Amino acid sequence: MIKTSASVKLENITKIFKDPAGKGEVYAVNDVNYEIQPGELITLLGPSGCGKTTTLRMIAGFELPTKGKIIISNQDVTQLPPNKRDTATVFQSYGLFPHMTVFENVAYGLKLRKINKNEIEKRVMQTLDMVGLKHLAHRSPSRLSGGQQQRVALARSIIVEPSVLLLDEPLSNLDALLREQMRIEIRRIQKTLGITAVYVTHDRVEAMSLSDRIVLMDSGKIIQTGTPNEIYESPESKFVAGFVGKVAFINIEIKEISENITIKLEDKILNIKKFQKNLTLEDKAVLMCRPESMKIAEFGKGHIDGIVKNNVYLGNSIESFIETKYGELLVQIDNPSQKTVYSEGQKVGIEIVPELSKVLKDQD
Repeated sequence: MIKTSASVKLENITKIFKDPAGKGEVYAVNDVNYEIQPGELITLLGPSGCGKTTTLRMIAGFELPTKGKIIISNQDVTQLPPNKRDTATVFQSYGLFPHMTVFENVAYGLKLRKINKNEIEKRVMQTLDMVGLKHLAHRSPSRLSGGQQQRVALARSIIVEPSVLLLDEPLSNLDALLREQMRIEIRRIQKTLGITAVYVTHDRVEAMSLSDRIVLMDSGKIIQTGTPNEIYESPESKFVAGFVGKVAFINIEIKEISENITIKLEDKILNIKKFQKNLTLEDKAVLMCRPESMKIAEFGKGHIDGIVKNNVYLGNSIESFIETKYGELLVQIDNPSQKTVYSEGQKVGIEIVPELSKVLKDQD
């Protein structure tokens, strides 16, 4: 159904807005460079105001960059209007026509392109079948659930066979269960069609579960780019580590740096394989510990001692919150039925797993 997948390249993209208070200029996007491979799903992830939606809008043609180039399939589209870029956008608000049926909403783009009636009917029903709404073709959008309306919006975008699909926080209006279901659907449809896609979200779970690669942004700049696994397990800064998952930062002293890094935690010496580039012996540093990179041990037999404050049962795991001199640390206990689970109020030790930890500069 979809044409050959397109590559997307951003070269030195900058977007400057005038400060409404008259205090100069605001850099919404500042010298951004990256390339999206054909058929790849990239997620622009970051806090509110980081420039991710502005970047998406520039790819779509709704905003013009102040500087730089946008290249789609080796064609410079920087100055082209949205309807000349061969892209389609799924917005946060569904934007469905209330006076049209589901079928008519999905068919709208094909009618504008003067496609013959028989071809329209065939393609609309194929697309609705793909998103699981074939049986609701003649229903009004007002009689659909939020998840169903979002599927219609998705179908309306993909039926015009764009080279690049752009998704601007499309699941933010859905409840938690529907968001999870739609994440799976979007990923399935994108891979089935082989379409190049750019997805914008501030939700790290969406980014982790959907993406081939994540572009993490802050203050208009790219902070780190990588696969979900790389971003989560090997963050290049304390900011990245804190944004993409639950984490504890434990103050440590650097003793030696070679192929590994030797650190001192209280009176314990640990050798850690992973550490931030350009760390020196003089730097203030922290040990990044995810919930799964710590284990609970008997009191006095770990690297850190503490008291269990709260245990949260999650079915296949328990999150144990332990008060220590470094603050409250979260330890994940997988398969709790087969492990020792210490009661709230008990004194325990915390053992750090060096292979799952990383030393980072303390930016604060």
